[in-house]
Amino acid sequence: MGDFSSTVVNQRFSLVYAALENNNLIRGKSDLAQKLGTYNHVINSILKGQRNVTVEQLNKLFDYYEVNANFVFGQSDTIFLKRAATGSIPTRGMDEQSSQGRKNIVLVPDRATAGYALAHQDASYLEDLPRFSIPGIEGGELVAFEISGDSMMPTITNGDIVVCEKIERGEPLRDNQVYVIVSDVVVAKRIQQIKSTKQLRLLSDNATVYQSYTIDAEDIRQILRVKCRLTTHAIS
Repeated sequence: MGDFSSTVVNQRFSLVYAALENNNLIRGKSDLAQKLGTYNHVINSILKGQRNVTVEQLNKLFDYYEVNANFVFGQSDTIFLKRAATGSIPTRGMDEQSSQGRKNIVLVPDRATAGYALAHQDASYLEDLPRFSIPGIEGGELVAFEISGDSMMPTITNGDIVVCEKIERGEPLRDNQVYVIVSDVVVAKRIQQIKSTKQLRLLSDNATVYQSYTIDAEDIRQILRVKCRLTTHAIS
């Protein structure tokens, strides 16, 4: 069997693997293998220099974990793209809301979140909610939620609005990224997938005050990926 450990890409892949573990973005080789559409022993062979990582696997690595392709090919010293490294959310000013354009964003005010949990599939309910648009935020129908409370501070502050896209069932989720989870209630949390129990662990960024907890997949009515937040606070 050949020695592939001397190739730049394989060397950088090993560094990426270590960084993913150190940042709690994966829970071992089997977790990474599942995300890359391969097997535990394949990842192990790549890390041992017994085979090359494939182009398909690299593309999934770049897409799922937002790994910097230039790092993998030896053209940069930065492993992650900025947003993936910090787990941050793109931030816009609250004043960027517009009543012009397609108005493709449905706004769910804080007082309406309980109703949304019950009626999010009811077209007539959604039609009665206000709508707006944001320059540069395109795509299909998006949903925005007004956030109340401090559980996600400093990432999301009280009164912020998070703009989200709906996730279809079975679509891959990204651990440690922020989603809106709709069950009996509507919450914005970071997630970690617990495959063996078909549960999600929900984590608050304000972890000194709010403990993490788990929710059964069967109790989840909808999951939405947070695309950006709107805030009245200073944007750095």
